[in-house]
Amino acid sequence: MQTIRRTLLAAALLLAAAALVAVDRPAVAAAACGTTNAALNRPATASSSESASLGPAKAVDGSGSSRWSSAHGVDPQWIQIDLGATTQICQVVLTWQRSYATAYRIEVSADGVSGWSPVYSTTTGAGGTETLAVNGSGRYIRMYGTTRATQYGYSLYEFAVYAGDPGGPQLPGGGDLGSNVVVFDPGQSSATIQARLDQIFTQQEKNQFGDERYQLLFKPGSYSGLNAQLGFYTSISGLGQNPQDVQIHGDVTVDAGWMQGNATQNFWRSAENLSLYPVSGTDRWAVAQAAPFRRMDVHGGMTLASPNCGWASGGYIADSRVSGQISPCSQQQWFTRDSTIGSWKGALWNMVFSGVQGAPATSFPSPAITTLATSPVTQEKPYLYADASGYRVFVPSQRTNSSGATWINGQTPGTSLPLSQFYVAKPGVTAATLNQAVAQGLNLLFTPGVYHLGSTVNINRAGTVVLGLGYATIVADNGALPMAVGDVDGVKIASLLFDAGPTNSPALLQVGPNGAGGNHAGAPNLVSDVFLRVGGAGAAKVTNALVVNNNNTIIDHIWSWRADHGAGAGWTSNPADTGLIVNGQNVTAYGLFVEHFEKYNVIWNGNGGKTIFFQNELPYDPPSAAAWSHDGITGYAAYKVANTVTSHEAWGMGSYCVFTTDPSIAAYHSFEAPVNADVKFHDILTVSLGKGSITHVINDTGDAALPSKVTPHTVVSYP
Repeated sequence: MQTIRRTLLAAALLLAAAALVAVDRPAVAAAACGTTNAALNRPATASSSESASLGPAKAVDGSGSSRWSSAHGVDPQWIQIDLGATTQICQVVLTWQRSYATAYRIEVSADGVSGWSPVYSTTTGAGGTETLAVNGSGRYIRMYGTTRATQYGYSLYEFAVYAGDPGGPQLPGGGDLGSNVVVFDPGQSSATIQARLDQIFTQQEKNQFGDERYQLLFKPGSYSGLNAQLGFYTSISGLGQNPQDVQIHGDVTVDAGWMQGNATQNFWRSAENLSLYPVSGTDRWAVAQAAPFRRMDVHGGMTLASPNCGWASGGYIADSRVSGQISPCSQQQWFTRDSTIGSWKGALWNMVFSGVQGAPATSFPSPAITTLATSPVTQEKPYLYADASGYRVFVPSQRTNSSGATWINGQTPGTSLPLSQFYVAKPGVTAATLNQAVAQGLNLLFTPGVYHLGSTVNINRAGTVVLGLGYATIVADNGALPMAVGDVDGVKIASLLFDAGPTNSPALLQVGPNGAGGNHAGAPNLVSDVFLRVGGAGAAKVTNALVVNNNNTIIDHIWSWRADHGAGAGWTSNPADTGLIVNGQNVTAYGLFVEHFEKYNVIWNGNGGKTIFFQNELPYDPPSAAAWSHDGITGYAAYKVANTVTSHEAWGMGSYCVFTTDPSIAAYHSFEAPVNADVKFHDILTVSLGKGSITHVINDTGDAALPSKVTPHTVVSYP
């Protein structure tokens, strides 16, 4: 956020999608195919068989005369093969009898039960021998027929599968975490630890767009006399399985001395999995966006701004306990989820609580508090810890209608994965190597650093965990889409920063292919503490920063940011249409921070969506009202629910304007939705920060936010 925006905010405090652009995942060149049929004599099953002599094993026996045939006249039907291990598949050869499929899919799965991901589909199958070039990985593969060419069933003489030649040895799991992961031991002196903490903070305090990244890890035990000040791209966490395993008798501090008490640019830092005993009884966490405070146990209170209530702009707490009082002070908006707090003091524009024990009752707009007793469906972020066997990653279980932290009454439910099941990535790794790791069945752990990827990392295996340390940053080179998830169950993408490059990319992260239709309610994909940046570190371009196609996805804290300051910040130097597009059904989002995109900031196309907390600033730099208009409407809404949507619900939503290039712009509204009793908004607001205006809050409802009065303009319930 620009300095001018901060100045306007300071003054205020002292005084009191266009149509969806489809994103196709670019094809990744398949590895050279081997010549061995990986399906030969492997176990095969089918949805049905015409007779015992025409069972599925006949399609993998290598004979050109025996065949599998399904029951007659029934759609759909499938035949499935267990390849025995996760396999990178590059070619399928189907040899049909005259009863063939005109429409079918080739799909892969990790377990043969759920998470089937299509690697090929057609509606114009010609029968005979079909040789199909595919690119995907899985232990199980199936032909899923949906339309028959005849009145009979589906019949295959042979279903052959060929694997890519990896061209080298298998990649190892585990390994060293690198020099930018700094590990502290309770046996070290406080002076030694403090000196290292201070050295890193001095380097990172003002290093807003640098390349340095740090993860600070504390082994289980007790530490005294420490003040861990956190600068940019610095994450601090405990290595115990639970927060109480690491006790810091001291402070973990974020302040804003580098900006004279203005905390509105304190981005990209985090604290996790520690028990904290503040020296003064109150810990200071003066942050803005992309600064999660997770899985923390604070024995005392917190203040969320600099001393004397210097300016601050938004933040996030989850899965934590704060025994004392939390004072937001000057914070405009704040979101707290699934935690336990002693008390909360005050509100400025929009304080939102979901599943927080001890939260104040809803009183929006005066005071501006929105409280939901429980969170509908959640899953906490995976995290690194250590035991006697070494490093591990814990993956918490899914919860429904949850409240309070996961660990207060005992061990967090979930699954523990050894580091040997992760490919430990370091800067310089290629997308091809990362794809090989995933194909081998490894998860991905990105150590601190900056990663340049010129092609797509495809996460096509159900249950894959992709975790970053120390704000590991993935840069899209050469217009690549750097990471894409298949239509599979249970993928977790967490603690990563995605950066657009100077050549336009279609997206920075795509969760699910276009047209994804799988039901993932039992094992949702999770996007947690994922931050997407367009500009600031340099000229950058992207069409849509984050695209979510998979159904049932959980989005838990993102900041999708088209930069309003730093290098390459300008209407033509960091163009980007949209920060988030949701096409999936029944997607649930907590803590959406989406700002400054040139068209709609958020477009929601899927039914059954829920958003709890949204913070937005419209772009500062539209050159004129005429240049920033569509369909006779001035401006683009911050949050658009598509006209085709019949069910959606959102709580605690704020959008601001400060049009610095043309202060005469009057955006028509910040929220746009079909008028439908099942499309509901609760506690939403707009604010003008002194330049430009917003005529309505939602559709044609709500009064104008004018520059002459920097106060919220609210709608409590819509429609």
